[in-house]
Amino acid sequence: MEATVRPVRPELLSASDEMIEDAVGYADPMALRGLLYLLTGDTELKTMELRKFRVGRVETVAPASDEVIAMLRRKAVDFLKAYRDAGAGEIDYDRARVVESLDLVVGERIMDAARDLMVEETALDPLVRSLKWQAEPDPERLDNFSVTIIGSGMGGLNAAIQLGRAGINYQIIEKNDEVGGTWYENHYPGARVDTPSRGYTNLTAVNYPYPRQFGTNKECQAVFERTADDFDLRKDISFNTEVRSLTWDEAAGLWDIRVVGPDGERTIRSNAVISGVGFLSRPSIPDIAGMDQFEGQSWHTARWPDGIDLRGKRVAVIGTGCTGYQMIPVLAQVEGIELTVFQRTAQWLIPIPGYLSESPRQLMWLDRNLPYHANFLRFKTIYGSGPDFVKQFDIEPGFDDPYSVSEAGKAARERAIEFLKSKISDPDLLAAMTPPHPMWSARPVVCDPTYSVLDAIQEENVTLVPQGIRSANRNGLVAADGSQHDVDVIIFATGFRAHDFLWPMEVTGKDGMTLDKLWAQDGARAYLGCMIPGFPNLWTLYGPNTNGGIGVPQYEEMTTLYLMQCMEKLILEGKKAIEVKEDAYWRYNRIVDEGNARKVWADPRSHSYWWSRFGRSVSQTPFTGYEIREHLLRPDFGDMDVR
Repeated sequence: MEATVRPVRPELLSASDEMIEDAVGYADPMALRGLLYLLTGDTELKTMELRKFRVGRVETVAPASDEVIAMLRRKAVDFLKAYRDAGAGEIDYDRARVVESLDLVVGERIMDAARDLMVEETALDPLVRSLKWQAEPDPERLDNFSVTIIGSGMGGLNAAIQLGRAGINYQIIEKNDEVGGTWYENHYPGARVDTPSRGYTNLTAVNYPYPRQFGTNKECQAVFERTADDFDLRKDISFNTEVRSLTWDEAAGLWDIRVVGPDGERTIRSNAVISGVGFLSRPSIPDIAGMDQFEGQSWHTARWPDGIDLRGKRVAVIGTGCTGYQMIPVLAQVEGIELTVFQRTAQWLIPIPGYLSESPRQLMWLDRNLPYHANFLRFKTIYGSGPDFVKQFDIEPGFDDPYSVSEAGKAARERAIEFLKSKISDPDLLAAMTPPHPMWSARPVVCDPTYSVLDAIQEENVTLVPQGIRSANRNGLVAADGSQHDVDVIIFATGFRAHDFLWPMEVTGKDGMTLDKLWAQDGARAYLGCMIPGFPNLWTLYGPNTNGGIGVPQYEEMTTLYLMQCMEKLILEGKKAIEVKEDAYWRYNRIVDEGNARKVWADPRSHSYWWSRFGRSVSQTPFTGYEIREHLLRPDFGDMDVR
């Protein structure tokens, strides 16, 4: 072990042996196994006996015995003590051991096609998805090239970081008064991520604190605010400013961007535009007859009023997707509340122990003091059940089952039914809470097995109405069966306009073509999820068919590197415009549609944003994470018109 004189982990220097031993007792044994091998090359770590077991939806492996776990912890304690005693300075690792170390974490050889992706996901190099210029850009061309980013959520912030590193001029237009995007807007009670926090972040945030395995909205928002501060991004953000329209000027090779902000309306001109608005940002509120007559308060969960007091109120919740199922258990605990839940369709639940729990402080201590501990926990989180996990969503040809379309789906459904039955004894309520669609055909909801929506709907102050709504009136809501439900407050947990990409912006490309016209026939599409023919120098982050396959931050990072390579070509070659050719656009989209038609979300029993009214998915990708990376690693300029 080599360490410099200057400590980089001064907290470790004051740690006692007992403190180190206590912290290591909370470490994930498999993550320790790979990490210690990376740091020490200890070959004994390679011959451990393992066992398989399941956690929630993931089948995983662990050391086969307590004795093996004790051996791992002993080695980790010895390493940390020696590292402390050597001064806790800079410490390096053997790059040649990285891949094998990751194999040891997951207990198997990572498939060749996914190995590069998994190494990137460790964030050992947090800038691995940054642009590396192929040649020195002409200073004048570089200085004259500007980019406008729309939105300062996760994707927009990362794009700003990467553009800044490359020396490309940019500005961010943000409609809110703070960064964070959907996590700034969604602060309803119970809001939190349903994917592990360590994986739901950009590479550059690997060493930020993650107080919970599944972070609350406030904890997610804290990451984005810290990112904006750490990378000094706020100076380049126009807050409280909304983009109304984008119009391409072919002669100039520029976008005219009409915005409205505190100083009124103005027009910005930029060489390129990156849309970071995603597709889960504009609330969807159903058109309920008579709603204008309702005399109480109402709002969408994404517009939760600050300081609202629901104590003693009669409250209706409309909608039981992820938001509703997260919120209902919290609202049910409000003092004196009477809660009426309108559920048109039940959703599948996936219980994960500790979903609502804080991470042990010892685990966070290890993040700060055990070199690369956070990196290895991030990797283990992202790896999950393996790089091919999306293939469990395939429709299995010839599979004969009334409820499922594959063996994997049947097994997942049976586990979900078992959880339902463990919580609900009443047969009518059980039937009402059993979804009619196959598992994975709509987004399932992660919950804590200790207390969830299944417990909340059985509270005395909660009424489940398992049907839709006919109308509203001055006193409340009328259910589909004609029953009246008087309430003081109506909360819409009805999701977003997930199929209306870039709405309500008016986007006009070449020859007067608008996105509305282009997508009118069969919904939103894009080449590789980010480029659209007839709309040069425009890229979308979290665009059409980019949901699934890999995490949102990963998809956005890969897309950002891809689009920056397109910008690089313009700058290095002195060109004005780049756009995907129409034949390449349709070739790619035929593959997407054919792939999605073989996925479980194509099942007609499912009615969710994963499938559109056009008879195709505009949101989902059929590809694996490593296939997505391969698509986006380098632009195929043969598919593009560069001029």
